[in-house]
Amino acid sequence: MNPTDQRAARAGQSRQDHPAWEAADPGQHARDPRAVAFTEAYPERPIPATGPVDTAPISTSPAVGLEALWAAIEPESRTRSNDIHLPTSTAYAQRLCDAYPQADRELVLATIILHDTGWAHVDESRIISEGFQGDWRKAAIRYEHEARGCDVARRVLPGLGYGAEFVDRVCEIIDGHDTRQVAFSLEDALVRDADRLWRFDITGVCVSSSWFGMNPATYTDRLDREILPELITGAAVQMASTDLARTRGLLRTEVLR
Repeated sequence: MNPTDQRAARAGQSRQDHPAWEAADPGQHARDPRAVAFTEAYPERPIPATGPVDTAPISTSPAVGLEALWAAIEPESRTRSNDIHLPTSTAYAQRLCDAYPQADRELVLATIILHDTGWAHVDESRIISEGFQGDWRKAAIRYEHEARGCDVARRVLPGLGYGAEFVDRVCEIIDGHDTRQVAFSLEDALVRDADRLWRFDITGVCVSSSWFGMNPATYTDRLDREILPELITGAAVQMASTDLARTRGLLRTEVLR
């Protein structure tokens, strides 16, 4: 068997070993008045950027600011690689806010910092076994981490001077960021896209592929085929596509399959 046929055979075997992720299903949430209003306000998808789109490696523009909030969630940063995921996703969120200056920047950044803190308050032994296997979109542990993330937000934000309305808006986005397949606002969309964008960078691929038990070639194929189409904003699509090409080139996924 020649090298091309060998790679094709390995790719085919990989697809059998890792059946397609369950497709995102908008379900009843697509009829929610908030989702309908957001779709009417931004009918073109992916949503075109109105500001600059930065596609340079994310390591060139780390997240800055909100030090008091970061300090408040430091204990929650030590579970499920949150100390890598949260800062990286926040850096992407800052870029998305630059691309969509009409969004409430403070809301987006506070929410992305807090969105996965709930993983620190669920049964850690179930995070990988349930949250990253099988039909992971519907795993009970994912609903649990969203609810616990809202608990963290309600615990830390008032003490940092944030009002009740702001806290409610943060929790509305956290509660469903993984399990609700439609966005309710532009800020919700930016948080969702930032949460997913880290997967396309080299660090996210290395960490996430291990969670899903996949080699990098298989995982990046899945990102291209199944996650890239879920991104809501045009800026996120540009960033993800550029990062994915860089990551594939660095990891030589055209050969190492």
